[in-house]
Amino acid sequence: MSKSTTQMPNTSEPSYILSTEHEEKQISRVLTNVSGMALLCLVGIGAKAWYSGNHTHAIILWLFNIPILANMLWFARTKKREVQKAGLLTFVALLFSYLIATGGETSTGPLWFYVLPPLLFFLTSLKGGTAILLFCYLAAIVVFQFPDLPGVTARYSTDFKIRFFATLIFESIFCFVLEAARQSARNKLVAFAQAHEHAARTDELTGLANRREMLNRLNAEFSRFQRAGHHFSIVLIDLDLFKQINDNYGHDAGDLVLEQFAEVTRGVIRQTDIAARWGGEEFLLLLPDTTLLQALALAERLRSEIASTEFNHKNTVIPVTLSAGVCSISNVDSIDELLKLADIQLYNAKKSGRNRISPRVRSHDPEPHPAT
Repeated sequence: MSKSTTQMPNTSEPSYILSTEHEEKQISRVLTNVSGMALLCLVGIGAKAWYSGNHTHAIILWLFNIPILANMLWFARTKKREVQKAGLLTFVALLFSYLIATGGETSTGPLWFYVLPPLLFFLTSLKGGTAILLFCYLAAIVVFQFPDLPGVTARYSTDFKIRFFATLIFESIFCFVLEAARQSARNKLVAFAQAHEHAARTDELTGLANRREMLNRLNAEFSRFQRAGHHFSIVLIDLDLFKQINDNYGHDAGDLVLEQFAEVTRGVIRQTDIAARWGGEEFLLLLPDTTLLQALALAERLRSEIASTEFNHKNTVIPVTLSAGVCSISNVDSIDELLKLADIQLYNAKKSGRNRISPRVRSHDPEPHPAT
């Protein structure tokens, strides 16, 4: 069993994943609604253009419904959100390019550009949205300044150009500030949730898992054992005569012993193992994919490591030892029985003189040399 300096997985990760997944689902719902509204708008505006006699413009607007509908159907079938985003952005870029180049009806096509800033910042990042907006500004400038380019049929007055860019830039800055504030608030909420989750799962003093988290992990490991037959073992540990440490050296010394014990334990167990403060001076180790003999060997190694470690408080060395009871899931039928049997083994270890493991295992302490 190799050593590891990390004991618990990053507790911030579950919160972050859940938050991101929820946000992505929300974005997909918004995009679906926006796509539906776009279909209705294009049908309506196309109908108006048709009855106004601008049949070509009406047909082109109606044709834009095809990629929107295809994108909606593709997402409904595959649930690929990135494809949904990319498809909608591509459609918006093509539609706005057409509207600004032709002017739409009565040269009002560019006014639809005001939809772009909030949509871009919502779908992309602040940097990505800004970059795309700058590219759109450049494209608009080219169309405005070079009306004789192929495909460009609209003519815009100087007054319209000035007002258009002034209002669009104002809207873009406003959307940027709002999105930056939204992201900042979101990050603070996620950080708060992560801190709350960490506190709910972790013992404040030692940094190990707390009793509730260990019970959750035990139940999960037992379910894995029932489903796939993966054996596991536990080690129930009690620091010997811990009350005397508090009485003789003070509670500060007791807290230091608990913290240093947790640090030594993290250095002995594997990365896949879980160590928890079970209560007071009691600790529990959960050892996945570990037989009873392997668990006994690890417990003995930890016992020997603790016995040889100097727990120093205010230049005073505090003697610390542990007793432990070891049990494997193969010997019982439930988590309750597992914990009861480990408690019985711990009692046997303490009754046999403390500073030992039960069931008995060969000690790692050096044998004394016989006198000559």
